Amino acid sequence: MFRNHIFTRFQIIYILFFFLCCSSNTNDGITIKVSHNGSHQHPHQVGFEKLSSILETETKGNVKLEIFPASQIASEEEAIEMVKLGVIGSTPASSGALSSFVPEVDLFNLPFIFDSLEHFYNIVDGPIGKEISEKIETQLDCIVLGWWFSGIRNTWNSEKPIYKPSDLAGLKIRVIGSSIVLDTFNAFGAQATNMSFGELYSAIQQGVLDGAESDHIDLLVEKFYEVTKYVSYTEHLYLSVALIFSRKQFDKLPSNVQQLLVKAGKEATLAQRIAMEKKTKEALYALKEKGLVFNKVEKDLFKEKAETVYVKNAENVGGISMINKITSSKFD
Repeated sequence: MFRNHIFTRFQIIYILFFFLCCSSNTNDGITIKVSHNGSHQHPHQVGFEKLSSILETETKGNVKLEIFPASQIASEEEAIEMVKLGVIGSTPASSGALSSFVPEVDLFNLPFIFDSLEHFYNIVDGPIGKEISEKIETQLDCIVLGWWFSGIRNTWNSEKPIYKPSDLAGLKIRVIGSSIVLDTFNAFGAQATNMSFGELYSAIQQGVLDGAESDHIDLLVEKFYEVTKYVSYTEHLYLSVALIFSRKQFDKLPSNVQQLLVKAGKEATLAQRIAMEKKTKEALYALKEKGLVFNKVEKDLFKEKAETVYVKNAENVGGISMINKITSSKFD
């Protein structure tokens, strides 16, 4: 029943109980429960608040969201399963987490596949993004309301600045839950692991790991600056996030609300992206104030190492032709 995740008996009981209390249509209106793994200040919260505001305003308070941030009811992977089952209405699902459910999503996790934010938006908002969205919708019985942005990821560690791939030799680095990102850092020369995000702080603090890769916001909000020192601008990944909405719950909504939800999803996507860009700049300033050391890398050397990742994974993400559609568009 559950793919790539084993729920304990307690979790199954909890989900069944939660299902009884989930999004409902009553005389008091429609309440849609949504979950995300960011804090109350995270851009994901901004996106959901925008979505809720539009729904409430346009329906005169008849439809609203109940937002559960900071993985209060589920981890990212569990929330994806809950959307599929119709237990909750929506969650922003990163390409890292989605790749275990929909392998083709790993296309967006290839190192250096995007070279600018404009390029990233053009791809996820265009035909390729639509094609990947359709695969997600089929596999997870959902609707993709839009592609959110979760930052440009860099490499950080507590030992030394990283300038070239050989500097990563021997360093234990945590990466997001994508086999491609794992392959990428192993190709760079690091000892990569997919350790749980929630265990990362203590793992670095205790010396089990040397560092990780993340965007600036996570680095600040999760207080990793307390246990690390050096941030190297590898910029290896622009992290895409599909805002998925349960098809089971969508089909139960009145047709006018369905249309409104699709429209509001686009506006929420824009609000989330703007918040992500703004908060990333604010986080960078704050991290420098806290004493973290930032440095540029010899990116061409990293790109050379990444070529083996493309060769190894091309077939799984739609073939080299699909990859070429993205890379060639950099020059359009």
